[in-house]
Amino acid sequence: MHVVNYPFARGRAGYGARVITVIAAVMLVAVTMQAQDIKQAPGGKKISPDLFGLFFEDINYAADGGLYAEMVQNRSFEYSPSDRQEWHPFSCWQYITPGYSYGSVNVETNAPVHPNNPHYVVLNIEHVGDSVAGGVGLRNRGFSGMPVKAGEQYNFSVFAKSVSRAPLTIAVSLQNNKGKVLAQRNISITNGEWKQYTASLVPAEDNDSASLVILATTKGRLALDMVSLFPEKTFKNRPNGLRADLAQLLADIHPKFIRFPGGCLSHGDGLGNMYRWKNTIGPVEQRVEQKNLWGYHQTAGLGYFEYFRFCEDIGAKPLPVLPAAVSCQNSGGTWRIGGTGQQALDMGQMPDYVQEVLDLIEWANGPATSAWGAKRAAAGHPAPFNLEYVGIGNEDKITPEFEQRFRMIYEAVKAKYPNITVIGTVGPFPSGEDFTKGWSLAAALDVPVVDEHYYSQPEWFISNQYRYDAYKRNATKVYVGEYASWGNKVKNAMAEAAYMTALERNGDVVAMASYAPLLAKKGFTQWNPDMIYFSNTRACPTVNYYVQQLFSTNQGDTYFENVLVKDPADSVLAGSCVQDSKTGDLILKVVNAGPTAKSVKIKLARFKKIKRDATCTILTGDADAANTFEQPKAVIPVQLDFKAEKEFAYAASPMSLTVIRIKTK
Repeated sequence: MHVVNYPFARGRAGYGARVITVIAAVMLVAVTMQAQDIKQAPGGKKISPDLFGLFFEDINYAADGGLYAEMVQNRSFEYSPSDRQEWHPFSCWQYITPGYSYGSVNVETNAPVHPNNPHYVVLNIEHVGDSVAGGVGLRNRGFSGMPVKAGEQYNFSVFAKSVSRAPLTIAVSLQNNKGKVLAQRNISITNGEWKQYTASLVPAEDNDSASLVILATTKGRLALDMVSLFPEKTFKNRPNGLRADLAQLLADIHPKFIRFPGGCLSHGDGLGNMYRWKNTIGPVEQRVEQKNLWGYHQTAGLGYFEYFRFCEDIGAKPLPVLPAAVSCQNSGGTWRIGGTGQQALDMGQMPDYVQEVLDLIEWANGPATSAWGAKRAAAGHPAPFNLEYVGIGNEDKITPEFEQRFRMIYEAVKAKYPNITVIGTVGPFPSGEDFTKGWSLAAALDVPVVDEHYYSQPEWFISNQYRYDAYKRNATKVYVGEYASWGNKVKNAMAEAAYMTALERNGDVVAMASYAPLLAKKGFTQWNPDMIYFSNTRACPTVNYYVQQLFSTNQGDTYFENVLVKDPADSVLAGSCVQDSKTGDLILKVVNAGPTAKSVKIKLARFKKIKRDATCTILTGDADAANTFEQPKAVIPVQLDFKAEKEFAYAASPMSLTVIRIKTK
């Protein structure tokens, strides 16, 4: 026996260093087997290769003002009281007349860029005063300020027309809070019909709270719509793209799939608010904007094309969730009285709605010569997206109306696209009436996968680690589409980690799992907990994020029992052993969700060809520690070298997740 000491400091939270002691028994064993033999080691069972992924919903300003990189708020003047009582088409805009200029501004709808985007503004420039700084125009401060960096490019665009038919000039600038010009370009508006104009702005200095100013500097009448500003450096420099730092954090998880656009957002607040995928593709000025169920506005700039493209960019499978032709049962705020607001599409509308679902699959997978595949190709993606999964419904109340409509949709998809895996729903809770009815419907229809959701205290996750051990092995599989412990402290993350080892153990039943929600903007958060908190300039991954990342980047497709040996009565000590058949790597995960160090025996004798040089990644901290904007790296993973043996004891420190990755020869 020998002892290896690993000094480990927990980041910058001032917790001090902890010494992690690994007790290893050295056993020198002759190596005679070929590398492929380890892939056939006894006791392994195949588990889902798509187990860990992400769930994205536009909640907490996750899309507009968040992941979607558009910097202008209310860019198309479509804000309304239906979004928020105090909002209107001119919200987030300031009418300005510097240099003793004067004129007027109106919001009009009589001749829009597109009927789906009815509102626009008309500036009446009656007098331009100061020849240098004068003009009549608008200021937009974005989502609580526009952060810009010196020397970087920002791409401005606007749809405009000269209503007075005479050419007009506009000065487009980025300014700081005191009116100092950071960058400026002049644009001549010469057309009497709607036309898109573009310009590049390169600020001379950094500023975290800049604003965009558009000043008409010649007399006349000018119509403006779709005022937009994007950083050139979006994720992978995509036009109409994503905020690079947030998208990279998601890419760094290496998820197997991404579920989108919701959540409750999918089935919406009433039938008129259901998320209809066709309204979110094509040119952004032609997309249908609408109220966000979570109490703000959604531009649909981050639409189905952008979701699918992002999935492809990071190697994740797309998992779109479509309404089951019913609205959220909490529509109209009825969650306050028990949730009886579910509305269902009239049966006369169902053939068209079923076709809408089928059209999505053709849009995603059909050849560029097909009707809907041609629309995908026109957006710049002639190749299919290779869609495999479609979710139908989200946390729905399992009413007769729901059952009837779900059956119609499911049977139509199964008949036309038998290779598509349809994921059903069993309500919002891990038990109860909707859960029971949902599972009965799934069994009756032979639905391949259903979506279970639950949020609870850490103790629930610890005590329910054997939930899926009792599920039928050859029946409908489970997608744990939304789950989280109530909190972002280390104790919450470790309870989730312990539960995730059980998901791996039951990876033959649990096909997929995703923590939720994903993103939350500082000062605009409606729901906690979330995985990543962010501001306009910073992002703060939680301890929960790092747990998800460690599991997702260390997935396997074969699970092995009895490799980690512990006291069965010890519920806070958990572990798993999986193998990645592509690399041959063995991956051990050890979770100690308790307050004291605990030891687990590791037995690798069945694997005849392993390398001693391995890696050990440890995430640990005090139970109540958390990552914050003030200390964003208080608790982060640390990777160490490790010597693997055929049999050894591992001492897991309190509140820790350890991932040991062992290569095979």
